Amino acid sequence: MIFRQLFEKTSSTYTYILADANTKDAIIIDPVIETVDRDFKVINDLGLKLKYAINTHVHADHVTGSGLLKQKIPGCKSVICDPNAKADIHINEGDKLNFGIKKIEFLSTPGHTNGCVSIVCHSAKSIFTGDALLIRGCGRTDFQQGNPGLLYDSIHTKVFTLPNDYIVFPAHDYTGQTNSSIGEEKKYNPRLSKSKEEFIQIMNNLNLPYPAQIDRALPANLVCGVQE
Repeated sequence: MIFRQLFEKTSSTYTYILADANTKDAIIIDPVIETVDRDFKVINDLGLKLKYAINTHVHADHVTGSGLLKQKIPGCKSVICDPNAKADIHINEGDKLNFGIKKIEFLSTPGHTNGCVSIVCHSAKSIFTGDALLIRGCGRTDFQQGNPGLLYDSIHTKVFTLPNDYIVFPAHDYTGQTNSSIGEEKKYNPRLSKSKEEFIQIMNNLNLPYPAQIDRALPANLVCGVQE
């Protein structure tokens, strides 16, 4: 497996590139439009063939780079769960995608938004949780179909049923951490280690500011980041 974890500092977004080392077939998860040139260079430098540009959900804090990557890389297909967002492939719970001999599986993990998915790569013992589960945190639930009870259930019935040693790679981190594990988050996550009732109370009283890029990001992300 070829693996890269890349960072976009304005929105504190992690973008991930995964590839089969033999066939060089690759996927990218949660690309950001401002860093497409960087990602494109990594893909070219490593001789990768990008098959899929995947968004874990319709982001509110940055514009996706998936549409621009499609323009730069013929044959690349955009992937999302949300049926209201434009994409070449709309995936659902349990769907799988192959890149070379490697495979990813999608878990529906709504609660931050209705269309959130987490992406499991069993061969790498890893899960890419988008905004659903963060390192010692979780995505906010106060806008864009957010529902704290639904998010709690998504994490506990889907993500937390994976083995404790699976590595958690989130879509964001604001403290400089790069990854965690299922076992760590079950034990130490200050929100999701609580009861469902306590979690809902915490999430309903965060009083967070309005997302800085939401008015720009949401309309753009419904059309893959660019008008094609």
